[in-house]
Amino acid sequence: MTIYRHRIIDSLHDISADDWNSCCYNDQTRHNPFLSYEFMAALEISGCATTQTGWLARHIILYKGEQVAGIMPLYLKNHSRGEYVFDHAWANAYHNAGGQYYPKLQSAIPFTPVSAAKLLVYPGEDVTAARNHLIEAARSLAETLGVSSLHVTFTEKPEWERMAEHGFLKRLDQQFHWLNEGYDTFDDFLMTLSSRKRKNIRKERKQAIQNDIDIEILSGKDITEDHWDHYFTFYQDTGLRKWGQPYLNREFFSLMGESLMDHIVLVMCKREGRYIAGALNLRSDDTLYGRYWGAIENHRYLHFEICYYQAIDYAISQGLRKVEAGAQGEHKLARGYLPTTTYSAHWIANPAFRTAIADYLIHEREAVLQDKEFLQSLAPFKKQ
Repeated sequence: MTIYRHRIIDSLHDISADDWNSCCYNDQTRHNPFLSYEFMAALEISGCATTQTGWLARHIILYKGEQVAGIMPLYLKNHSRGEYVFDHAWANAYHNAGGQYYPKLQSAIPFTPVSAAKLLVYPGEDVTAARNHLIEAARSLAETLGVSSLHVTFTEKPEWERMAEHGFLKRLDQQFHWLNEGYDTFDDFLMTLSSRKRKNIRKERKQAIQNDIDIEILSGKDITEDHWDHYFTFYQDTGLRKWGQPYLNREFFSLMGESLMDHIVLVMCKREGRYIAGALNLRSDDTLYGRYWGAIENHRYLHFEICYYQAIDYAISQGLRKVEAGAQGEHKLARGYLPTTTYSAHWIANPAFRTAIADYLIHEREAVLQDKEFLQSLAPFKKQ
């Protein structure tokens, strides 16, 4: 039997980038940039995900001897903002029953609804044994701290099933992802759609740029601080309207832009020599992840063009397998993005509260799967 030990760290300064990334970069995680030390450190150093913002790091580091064998990103939180798997109703119910829902433990990538492994194991280690130890270490920490609950959100299905074996409740949701079926061009993709949907997309793409709008695709060293200045203005506009206060600050984008430049794909729009809109994407070895968009001018269909169609165009040109366009948004279905199941797991300390949530989740899972089946029937592709 493999003997592991673990410790809890409250800052990424307490682990090297090489040790962290060695656990993240393997065949299972597909070099997901959001798991990287560089992305997580940018959130911490910039002050976006810290104690002051309600994200107190409690990362679990697994050791075999003196060698790092695995990690689990984990935070102690006093709110539920920036998670995208909503438990506000649970918090209200627990509070109304006289309990204290916060603080809670949350295994997540802050402000990022991207599915990714959370039980990260060093290459060559016993994956099953290491994951089991990480799960039990997290649950033990929850019991020691006396928190109401422990949540692992946007995890992957094998971890989700493993955590259920350790007493976690299973929750489902869905996003909309575009899948590359080996297309050589955007027109190849369009030809798989029904005639009406194909014509509609062509109309939207044409109208989106009809006001002399030029689109730039930037990555690597081509992205300057001036680009980030303009993009941050767009991001703030969207953040103020959607969340009341943007989660990320200007410093974060500079830090990420420097440390992850080769994973960033920035779509910027210009009109009359002036930047008016932008959309941020990050890419892994096989996936393009759409993140935030914003604009200071309103142009019909521009959002669809720079967030969805440009992403598809880029994925095809780069041979990427998939585009993940972020949380929610049934309007993505008409643009070729299909409903895709996402997974989260939840450990609830109070037995009565756990029973109530378990019953609720049975009905919620059924509703999510029924909704997915219905939406798939509305997919814009030609009927076989």
